[in-house]
Parts: sequence; C-alpha cells; structure tokens
Amino acid sequence: MTTQQSVLLALGAALILWLISALQPILMPFLVAALFAYLGDPWADRLEAWGLSRNWAVIICFSALTFVLMITLFLLVPALFSQTQSLFTQLPSLLETLHQEWLPKILSFLGLEEGLFGLDSIKNWLVDHWGASQEALTNALKHIGASSAAFFAFIANIALIPVVAFYLLRDWDILVQKTHSLFPRKIAPRIGMLAKECDEVLGAFLRGQLLVMMALGGIYAIGLSLIGLKYSLLIGVVAGLASIVPYLGFVVGIAVASVTAFFQFHLGWELALVALVFGIGQAIEGMVLTPWLVGDRIGLHPVAVIFAILAGGQLFGMVGVLLALPVGAVIMVLLRHVHDNYKESEFYGASMATEPIEIAEPDQMDSDREE
Repeated sequence: MTTQQSVLLALGAALILWLISALQPILMPFLVAALFAYLGDPWADRLEAWGLSRNWAVIICFSALTFVLMITLFLLVPALFSQTQSLFTQLPSLLETLHQEWLPKILSFLGLEEGLFGLDSIKNWLVDHWGASQEALTNALKHIGASSAAFFAFIANIALIPVVAFYLLRDWDILVQKTHSLFPRKIAPRIGMLAKECDEVLGAFLRGQLLVMMALGGIYAIGLSLIGLKYSLLIGVVAGLASIVPYLGFVVGIAVASVTAFFQFHLGWELALVALVFGIGQAIEGMVLTPWLVGDRIGLHPVAVIFAILAGGQLFGMVGVLLALPVGAVIMVLLRHVHDNYKESEFYGASMATEPIEIAEPDQMDSDREE
C-alpha cells in the first residue's frame, strides 16, 4: 500500500467516525434494522434455495421475526415489569432483614465490629429517595408525553425499523455484491476473503450466541419458577443477557438466584435446587446448545466482547454498543492476519524459529557450572 493510499484510508476512517458521532440521533433505527436483516439473511437464502422467490422468502422471514417480537412484547415485558417493580418495592424490607438478622451473625462469625458496612444508612437513603425517584420518573414520562415533537420522533424511529429492515433484507445480497464491486480489482479477492472470515466470526457470535442466550434465559427462568423462586423470570432474563459473555451468565445468575433463595427459603434444600438448575443449564449449553448453534466456528473472545461493548458505549453511546461487535469482529480478523504475516516475515525470523533448539542435559549443565 502506497503512502497516498494510506493517507486516503486514514482520512476515510476519520470521516466515518465523524459521521457516526454527528448522526447518532438518527442512526439507531437503521443499525437495529441492519442487525435484523443480517440475522434474517441466511434464512431467506435457505428459503430461496427451496424454490421461493426473494420477495416471498423475505415476507416469510419478516413475518416470523415480527411474530416472535410481538409475543415477546405482549407476554414477557409485562411480567418483567411487574417483577422488577415488586423487587424495588421489597428492597427496603430485604435490607432490613439483612441488617437485623443476618449481618450480626456474619460479623460475629468473622469477628468484626457491628456497623462496619453501614447498611442502616443505605436502607434509610433508599427509603428516603425511593419515593422521590418514582415521582421523578413519573414527571419525566409526563414530560415526554407532553412533548409532541419528542413523542412523534420516538414513534417514527420505532416505526422506521421494520420498514428499513424489510428493504435491507430484500436487497441484502445485492448490496453485498455492489459493495464488493466497488473495491479495486487487485485487492477485491483478498477483501472478499477477509469479509467472509469476518462474517464467520460475527455470525458465530450473533446468530449462535444470541440463540444460546435466549435458550439459557428460558431454561433458567423455567427451572427457577418450578422450585417456586421469586423473580424467576427476571433472574432468568438477566442471566440469559449476561451469557453474551460465555460463563458470565452462569456466574451472575447463580449468585443472584442463591441470594434470592437465601432470603426466601433461608438455609433450605431450595439452595441445592438452584445450583441444580444452573448446573443443568450449563450442561445443556456445553453438550447441546453451543455445538449445535455455534459449532466449531471461531467467535469473539469474552474479554474482547467486554472491551468492545464498553469502548463502543463510551465513545458513541448506544450507537457504539450496536457497532461494537461488528467492528470488533473486523479488528479481530485483521489482527489475526497481521499476526500470521508477522510470523512468516523476515523480521520475525521464521526460518530461525523452525530450527530445533538444543537443551543441555542436567549433568552437562552441572559439569559446565563446575568448570
């Protein structure tokens, strides 16, 4: 790559970053629609392979996706809202129980002084500010409802998502081909190879891991509800969402569920059942879900996922969060190729690295040291 090409590439990257920062308010519906189109494109291609036209394949995929989203909104969201409201209502009493009954026993067992953690002041602060927080939230919702411009802008953005998603899904293959045709012919094959690798990495994570997250959330929620645990749906959803990073959902879910079971059942056999539910979930994930939904495709490393999401949110807000994983997949693939080229370069000394290294025997080392 020449110096001029490098400068143009750097200027193009800077222009893209500036546009993302400047267009944040209107980018959200387009990015969400692009995500839906990306997830639905393999299913539309499969329906096309079965003999359907692209329009009918897109209509079927779009209808199925819309049906799933509507069922989620009508069945899941009200129950989640109810459990969340109940949790915040009972939070002061839970802190009171912890402060009056369990904290003295824990401090006595550890040999620590009472009042060390200051839970009394935390409880009082929550009680004093919870009513004010509810009033502030109510006023904010009233303000949003009263502001017709903001309300209609929000509705327009929501309504724009399915429209854009439909047209992107219908023309996805055409857009990919036209984008590929814009690259110089000398580098087009290499760009296509890199794009294919990025799609494998990103597809393994998004299409595979998102399905694993939903399945695990359902398994945890159903299992915890069967043992009669409060907030089972809320805990299952939180654990499923945290499973975007492998094993993080298990750690977060079993910790929250164990604390909830401890306050609800105290030291009973229900704690063992909580561990059993999450153990079964992990076994199903390792033996069924991940091999079936993700397979042996290389996904993003958990540390890379955490860093990408936090960095994207810090730089560009929610738009950055949506762009974090695609950009992270591209960077991962590029770094992998840079690493391979470096290992094969003269600078690394690949020919020297392949030569066997002689290791002296212990007796010979001792004799050399004596001499």
